[in-house]
Amino acid sequence: MTVQSCVSIRNEWDIVAARQMGRNVAKDLGFGTVDQARITTAISELARNIYLYAGTGQICIEELDEYGKRGLKVIATDDGPGIPDIRQVMEDGFSTSGGLGAGLPGVKRLMDSFQIDSSSEEGTAIYAVKWIR
Repeated sequence: MTVQSCVSIRNEWDIVAARQMGRNVAKDLGFGTVDQARITTAISELARNIYLYAGTGQICIEELDEYGKRGLKVIATDDGPGIPDIRQVMEDGFSTSGGLGAGLPGVKRLMDSFQIDSSSEEGTAIYAVKWIR
């Protein structure tokens, strides 16, 4: 099963649309309300990062079914400047925008798996998976 839904991120309203898409897919797959909130929060943070740091990009959600386990994968991509120091942005409290610095480390904690691929030539791709318990 690989149904994929995407929202282009160009403005703040697109962040809202990405959150809603994520909540709807999570609900349709059978996630409980707590995990729906976790997924929605993670998507919100990823979409906001695209908007703030890259300008434009997209959030896609892919439904997963592997060995009888169901879940979803959030894929956040952009063609922005990349993340120069991934280790630094994964430290709690680090922020370049004056925020709380809970961003990407928070996303990692909310989801079951998390991966970042980033370069100054190709932008950033973040993959985060949540499995139904």
